[in-house]
Amino acid sequence: MQVFLTGASGYIGSALAERLRAAGHELTGLARTQASADKLTAAGVHPVPGDFSDPESVAAGARAADAVISTATTYNPAIDGPAVDAILDALAGSDKPFIYTSGIWSYGDTGGRVVDETSPPQPPALVAWRQVVEDRVRAAAERGIRTVVIRPAIVYGRGKGIPAGFVDSARKEGAARYVGTGENRWPFVHVDDLADLYLLALEKAPAGTLLLGVTGPSVAVRELAAAASRGAGAHGRTVAWPVEEARDTLGDYVDALVLDQRASGKRAEELLGWRPRRSDVLEDLERGSYAG
Repeated sequence: MQVFLTGASGYIGSALAERLRAAGHELTGLARTQASADKLTAAGVHPVPGDFSDPESVAAGARAADAVISTATTYNPAIDGPAVDAILDALAGSDKPFIYTSGIWSYGDTGGRVVDETSPPQPPALVAWRQVVEDRVRAAAERGIRTVVIRPAIVYGRGKGIPAGFVDSARKEGAARYVGTGENRWPFVHVDDLADLYLLALEKAPAGTLLLGVTGPSVAVRELAAAASRGAGAHGRTVAWPVEEARDTLGDYVDALVLDQRASGKRAEELLGWRPRRSDVLEDLERGSYAG
């Protein structure tokens, strides 16, 4: 089928584009500039003029496709909300699939509990706006759209994503830096396992489905930093960045980085037959795509 993919040149989107093309799907994506169009073309994605901040171009891309997957976000509800609404209006009554990307931070600090799709969201301020967007997407199943919401855990792999920050600080400063005590735990999913989940959801997920993209147990942030440090040649050295000091630089992003979260991806495995198979995050940091 022809899939309209927002965020096609981003971290998740580029891995997903590869997976969808390998499965035989044709892809379109928004391009604001010629440089963006060239980048999409090189990745096998047909560029269409437009921008995520322009609801009319988003709607046009959605209307022309057989399915829509949105991996783009600006973290600005004034942009993301209208873009998603444009997609929903364009697809209403079509029974076409629409997959919306949310995130694990929607659960806030889980207090040692393992959360799943039945757990209530308690998002920090950084992503609190996203819950109402999720609700509109899932409710649109009643409007004749096969809507799916995926909440990925912290995404790793291919030497990119949030874990790359540990590696960068280890190389530049001689120690991998983390925010807070480092005792909090993060759940993870490899970007290529996540791409597999999107493909399965596109093919098989029922309308109104919510899925967590999570693999394996959560990992303490200090362990992550130490593994990244070893992989970067800094011999396991780490350094803590006090929360309030970090807040001066990172703002509300700090509140997400200090969350302690445990989560389960079993529903996706049971409902769709998802089988994550890539190396775990500690292995990847120390000896895989981040190392060297």
